[in-house]
Amino acid sequence: MALILEHPRGGQELGIGFTPPYLAPSTVGPVVLKGVNYASGGGGILNLTGRVFGGRLNFDAQIDNFANTRQDIISSIGVPAALNLFKRALFSVTIGSNDFINNYLTPELTFSDQKAASPELFVTTMISKLRVQLTRLFNLGARKIVVANVGPIGCIPSQRDANPGAGDSCVAFPNQLAQLFNTELKGLIAELNSNLEGSEFVYADVYQILEDILQNYVALGFDNPSSACCHVAGRFGGLLPCSPTSKVCWDRPKYVFWDPYHPSDAANVIIAKRLLDGSSNDISPVNIRRLFQS
Repeated sequence: MALILEHPRGGQELGIGFTPPYLAPSTVGPVVLKGVNYASGGGGILNLTGRVFGGRLNFDAQIDNFANTRQDIISSIGVPAALNLFKRALFSVTIGSNDFINNYLTPELTFSDQKAASPELFVTTMISKLRVQLTRLFNLGARKIVVANVGPIGCIPSQRDANPGAGDSCVAFPNQLAQLFNTELKGLIAELNSNLEGSEFVYADVYQILEDILQNYVALGFDNPSSACCHVAGRFGGLLPCSPTSKVCWDRPKYVFWDPYHPSDAANVIIAKRLLDGSSNDISPVNIRRLFQS
């Protein structure tokens, strides 16, 4: 989860620069007035997600950290100014993929019996937890909140290598899980906008955008839609995480995926542009530029 506050002198598009990580020693004082990034690799909606990674911060802990920043800002500029700042700020929430990749699809990583649950029950558990978390974020002062859905995780290199039976195709089941979650998430966003007066929750359809990139990768300038640029082992380079000893492709902009799990910078630029200025097919009820200007 990344909290982005309005910063009129930074950045290329909205006037927002890169937000510093919450745990950086330098993220103190006036710096936090321009935005803070609370994201944590391996974190998820559910607290068991990514347990094997030890130090990951799940969404509850990330909101706890924002609550700490919130108190620091109130102490610095006072309650009225702080609440006005939060009201104008953009909050970006991108979470959920790890709950499938590092939890439901790999129960051995969480030491749980989640795989025994049906997909519908697991997704219901995720949505119930996320409802509480997003409501808490609203109660802490957030108003403009962009929530990205889960992308086509069955197409990432790690899932392709974990399921060789799929051949050259994306793996169907993980994508079905993502679509099941996304349907419920879209309904949750509408529910929160209806029930939380003054809220502006926005649903970002990253699944559709990335699927479009994968289906039209040649026209968009890519050569490789399935393998990791940074790779160690596996047909698609998806068996091991990217590390300092990994091999790296020489033509990075030609790859849709950077590593076993994440889109490349080139793909992220396309995703970002469509969320920034796209139609309601990509992001609704408004795009990020309109949300920022409201």
